[in-house]
Amino acid sequence: MPGFVLLARDRRDGDPTMRIGYTVTKKIGNAVVRNRMKRRLRALARELLPQAGLAGSDHVLIGRAGGIERDFALLRAELAKALAKLAR
Repeated sequence: MPGFVLLARDRRDGDPTMRIGYTVTKKIGNAVVRNRMKRRLRALARELLPQAGLAGSDHVLIGRAGGIERDFALLRAELAKALAKLAR
C-alpha cells in the first residue's frame, strides 16, 4: 500500500494553473507526525508536480499511515507512477 493517495480533478474553468492540497488524518499520529508527513508531501509535490501534474487541475495528496516510515525515494517513485497513471 502506498504512503499516500493522490486525487486529481479537472476544474474545467480554462485556467491552466495547477493547485495542490494536503491532508493527513489524526489516525496517523500526533501533530508532530502529521506535520512531518505534510512536509514530505510538499517536498514531493514541489519536485514532481510542475513537470508531471495535470494543468488546470486540483491535486490532493492524502497521507497514509505507512508514508512517514517509507523511504523518500520510494515515495517519489510512487508519486511519479501515480502522476503517469493520471496522464493516461
